[in-house]
Amino acid sequence: MLVFRFVQGLVSKAGWLIGYILITEFVGLGYRRTVGIFYQVAFTFGLLILAGVAYALPHWRWLQFAVTLPNFCFLLYFWCIPESPRWLISQNKNAKAMKIIKHIAKKNGKSVPASLQSLRADEDAGEKLNPSFLDLVRTPQIRKHTLILMYNWFTSSVLYQGLIMHMGLAGGNIYLDFFYSALVEFPAAFIIILTIDRVGRRYPWAASNMVAGAACLASVFIPDDLQWLKVTVACVGRMGITMAYEMVCLVNAELYPTYIRNLGVLVCSSMCDIGGIITPFLVYRLTDIWLEFPLVVFAVVGLIAGGLVLLLPETKGKALPETIEDAENMQR
Repeated sequence: MLVFRFVQGLVSKAGWLIGYILITEFVGLGYRRTVGIFYQVAFTFGLLILAGVAYALPHWRWLQFAVTLPNFCFLLYFWCIPESPRWLISQNKNAKAMKIIKHIAKKNGKSVPASLQSLRADEDAGEKLNPSFLDLVRTPQIRKHTLILMYNWFTSSVLYQGLIMHMGLAGGNIYLDFFYSALVEFPAAFIIILTIDRVGRRYPWAASNMVAGAACLASVFIPDDLQWLKVTVACVGRMGITMAYEMVCLVNAELYPTYIRNLGVLVCSSMCDIGGIITPFLVYRLTDIWLEFPLVVFAVVGLIAGGLVLLLPETKGKALPETIEDAENMQR
């Protein structure tokens, strides 16, 4: 079971994050927000389906089998997904990049921009850039971005999974409660779409973390006989942390230059996995002390994350950085 669980985690994590980075690098500035959010709405549809599948297949072995099989569908079409032209250009593979760009332009009925038509041939291009872990901490602004993003990935995972697990301990119908809490992810996505190009990224992101933290804290003081109110507040918290989760994906890809974007997102999001490992211990061990104790911890973690977000630069209306210098100057 552990071997296959490892393979499943490797496949699903890589497919989700690298797919997100690909579409972020493919689409232009005007569509990056909408495409990125709708990409994640598919995740919410998966959660709704999961609730139904889990109800129909209560035995964990068959449930694992059912939710793993769809991964193989990707093998039917992965070959038709092109490489990112941005990444190819950053690696001085200009010929391959131009081939993909021309194909995209032809399908869209557009002409290739003049700035891209002047790309030099591969042999005339400069030195190939090799991403390194040190690139994530070598310069002051990128180092600050890395540390804050890592903490926010950790927070998003802990609160997202923790609220689901704690809801299961609170009683009631676990399948319906899970279904209802998944439904609130749809308004979370639309709130992001409506706000981040008007208000920016930082304030909705900070507010969503703080709402999630405040909802966890409010749940502590709701009496047990008001189960409906507990579920409602938990759903508000779930909506807040869903917004934070979707925002950290979006902004993480926008803060790193192209040649380390994959590395930056994968390293920062690794804290999401560490959060997933720690969360069951937080929930099940702390509830032995006091049933609401995990919610207090979630509240503190979420409120701190909201404050740290305000230290990041605003990425609204900015082109994706291509170099270290571009990323370093974003704060200005």
